[in-house]
Amino acid sequence: MAAEIPLAAATLATVMGGRLVAGDSDHYVTGFSIDSRTLAAGDLFFAIVAARDGHEFVGAATRRRAAGVVIDRPAVMADASESFAIEVADTTRGLQDLARHVRRESGATVVAITGSAGKTTTKDVIAELLGGTSRRVVKNRGNLNNHLGLPLSLLELRHGADLAVMELGMNHAGEIRLLIDVAAPEVRVWTNVGEAHIGHFGSSDRIADAKAEILEGADERTLLVANADDQRVMARVGAFPGRQIRFGLTALADVRAVDVEDLGLEGTKSRLVTPAGERDLRVPLLGRGHLMNVLAGAAVALELNVDLDRIVEVASHLQPSAKRGAMLRLPKGVTVIDDSYNSSPSALKLSLDVLSRTWATRRVAVIGEMLELGDLSVALHQECGRVAAGSRLARLLTVGGAPARALGEAAVAAGLAANTVTHFDSSADAAAGIRDQVATGDVVLVKGSRGIRTDVVVEQLMTVFG
Repeated sequence: MAAEIPLAAATLATVMGGRLVAGDSDHYVTGFSIDSRTLAAGDLFFAIVAARDGHEFVGAATRRRAAGVVIDRPAVMADASESFAIEVADTTRGLQDLARHVRRESGATVVAITGSAGKTTTKDVIAELLGGTSRRVVKNRGNLNNHLGLPLSLLELRHGADLAVMELGMNHAGEIRLLIDVAAPEVRVWTNVGEAHIGHFGSSDRIADAKAEILEGADERTLLVANADDQRVMARVGAFPGRQIRFGLTALADVRAVDVEDLGLEGTKSRLVTPAGERDLRVPLLGRGHLMNVLAGAAVALELNVDLDRIVEVASHLQPSAKRGAMLRLPKGVTVIDDSYNSSPSALKLSLDVLSRTWATRRVAVIGEMLELGDLSVALHQECGRVAAGSRLARLLTVGGAPARALGEAAVAAGLAANTVTHFDSSADAAAGIRDQVATGDVVLVKGSRGIRTDVVVEQLMTVFG
């Protein structure tokens, strides 16, 4: 295990290209924060300028006994503050520069993951497969995967971790490039290309081009783990200078699942074929989308010398990430598939496929509007409505604005009975009416973009049927 990386004020100022303007140069920090409300004593507070100007909260941070503050202009500290202050040209850049320094000093191996869907589950799977050995593994907490969250996550490497598993989020071109520059990963994973954030890009090909920034800055020692089943991924990886391991369900994959059997709410079973041998693979996570995430994780684990038998054993006990396909069996006989964290057309289709394969007496789908789809929003919702019509639903509840309503109308036009479709303008309205839509024995899928808050519906289901 690598040694702890001590960070004193003088070192911090040098690394961030700033200058110490107050306090003791030998003062050490124990943590990092960009939110004065959750800051702990001993943290270094970065006054980030975003929707709110963090400089307004420097006083609050120092009153909470921050070890120091990072600012890019004079700011008011608490009276008799014992905190040091470092002035830099840009506080966001300072945070990224510090993370870049810690990442390199740590000597850790970094695995970076991008894709339109499955990043968090793939991250969690990889961390599970690599954990339980002599190596210490860290990963992003929650969705800390952007230009602020990734640096904060990488700073955990200061405690001597051997491996970091980091997901990279983006909704504009250039973001992955920045994150790759900060993380400098030895292993890069590209899960897929879908329609998430297509409103910012205009087409799936432009999304793929932005995701392809994960290929930049690599050399012959870098490993790429790529989805062999995704044509847009495969069209962009040919010039990658390092090694490639491909995963998927097709014969083109180096790590692949064959003879796949869908087990509905019990997940999938298949035969895992790898360069290290073959094994029977049972994955309790729901659907083939999660199976693909496990294949990506298996490919990474094999390359990092995890035994194949351990991989299949750990995979058989995997649990879903919160609100990402978690199955809740409620006491009063209702089963909820909680996929409420976020949504996109491709991810929704996979979830509807899982629902259609269950053996429930009745299947109910609560589908929230998918955001950031731009001018294609209505058409993509209609496409998903037609898929919903073929999913053997007893009830379809749509939530949100005009695109969500269009999804329900398209489902009816494709053959779903009109009296089985109900639209709600908000998740609060859907939650208030859910008791009349769901009965004992139902399996209920709840999915929607984070901004629609379909998790409110899940909470109400747990209250009514818990």
